[in-house]
Amino acid sequence: MARPPKERRVEYIPEIKYFKPAGIPMRDIEEVNLTIEEVEAIRLKDREGLTQEECAQRMNVSRPTFQRVLTGAREKIAEALIKGKAIRFRGGDYKLAEHYLHCSRCGRKFAVVQGRRGRHGRPFREIICPDCANQ
Repeated sequence: MARPPKERRVEYIPEIKYFKPAGIPMRDIEEVNLTIEEVEAIRLKDREGLTQEECAQRMNVSRPTFQRVLTGAREKIAEALIKGKAIRFRGGDYKLAEHYLHCSRCGRKFAVVQGRRGRHGRPFREIICPDCANQ
């Protein structure tokens, strides 16, 4: 019996969740699904330019696991580009990274989850200290 996959640490969730070739109606298009951790692997390696070791540390996985995630993502992207398929970002086994901030007024250290959204799906723009309500 296979071991369940370990949650990968993700620092960024893209706001855009879907790409499709221009000029093809939605009803006639095939899709390729990229998991959120595959998007994170592409972002860290190809956009941020980090080494595989650095990427693996940031995602809290081994370097061989990172390599498998990255290779899978690149294969899916290549298939979509070559065969004219849409790309949808969704699913996966991931956990959003927490970032710690220090309040300038009271000095308290508190965690903020990146990508967290408010009641209407909009990103939080103001971060408020849970102790003194300083923004």
